[in-house]
Amino acid sequence: MAGFSLELNEDQRDLRDWVHGFAKDVIRPAAPEWDEREETPWPIIQEAAKIGLYGFESLATWFADPIGLSLPIATEELFWGDAGIALAIMGTGLAVAGIFASGEPEQLAEWVPECFGDENDPKVAAFCASEPQAGSDVSGYRTRARYDEATDEWVINGQKAWATNGGIANVHVVTAVVDPALGARGQAGFIVPPGTPGVASTRKIKKHGLRASHTADVFFDEVRVPGRCVLGGKERLEARLARAREGKKAGGQAAMATFETTRPTVGAMAVGVARAAYEYSLEYAKDREAFGRKIIENQSIAFDLANMRMEIDAARMLVWRAAWMGRNNVPFEAGEGSMSKLKASEVAVWSTERAIQILGGAGYTREHPVERMHRDAKIFTIFEGTSEIQRLVISRAISGIHIP
Repeated sequence: MAGFSLELNEDQRDLRDWVHGFAKDVIRPAAPEWDEREETPWPIIQEAAKIGLYGFESLATWFADPIGLSLPIATEELFWGDAGIALAIMGTGLAVAGIFASGEPEQLAEWVPECFGDENDPKVAAFCASEPQAGSDVSGYRTRARYDEATDEWVINGQKAWATNGGIANVHVVTAVVDPALGARGQAGFIVPPGTPGVASTRKIKKHGLRASHTADVFFDEVRVPGRCVLGGKERLEARLARAREGKKAGGQAAMATFETTRPTVGAMAVGVARAAYEYSLEYAKDREAFGRKIIENQSIAFDLANMRMEIDAARMLVWRAAWMGRNNVPFEAGEGSMSKLKASEVAVWSTERAIQILGGAGYTREHPVERMHRDAKIFTIFEGTSEIQRLVISRAISGIHIP
């Protein structure tokens, strides 16, 4: 039996170096332009697709890593390059995770390739869960799906908010209520195929950060999808709803099942941004002189950098642990997935703020990337469950009490 080791294997090191090279040579030089334009960087997505960095095959390979670290390793490097462009590349993965979390093998085989397109015509996908009046509160979703037995179709009506790639996606994965009496247990996930009538997006959201990633509201007006487009299949859904009506444990809720699988990946995103800010401010502090010496020779600066490095490494270890647990089906008995996302997101916000402080007035300008990193970092404490929600998940897990 192999002994315990934190050393990456050769494949993981090669992956890290490969993605880092793309982030350094392609993403970073383009980051200021696409942040200013606030547009989806299709040329960069296509370049990623051409080298095999964007697509079903790469994502499947990362998921297949038995240690579970390939996905967070690749994610960290992409977000080290630039968070907005990286999310434009990685945002499709959330929809794929939604299909993977609840779908059948046949659904994965049919729809995941549709999410990505190909290198000549890349596509993106969107996971539509949050609503204007229900973000972290998944029990408050109002989007409805009803089954039309005469046509074997599901009919979806409602509005989704803050959807990454919403409206421009080839495939939308939508969470909707099928039995309002059951609350969150009466929800299901649905695949909305390309070109389905009734899907509209009239408002692209202008954001504080992650400006190269498209975010929008999406409206579903009598959207009809084939019966086979309910994730997991109709029979499995009916069985789950029947258990819920009897008061029995009904299994995972559609949106939460997706978030549980993606929280360590979101943590890796945040680690990438924090590391980028730390490395930039470290080099700046070693070069910048004030009062006749390098500013890193001041303990206040040196200690800040020491704390940044320590916190980033600690966050990465929590992410790697949660990723390993998720890949090996080890239950998150203490909310380890939420721990990783919570710690990494708050480290990212804190580290990017300290980076600005180390650069002083220069850090507040767009001549240096740390102000953009600071804007990008804040979202990690909000999306896919706020910091408060993560603490709620952890506290419930460690206490065994349903803390409201």
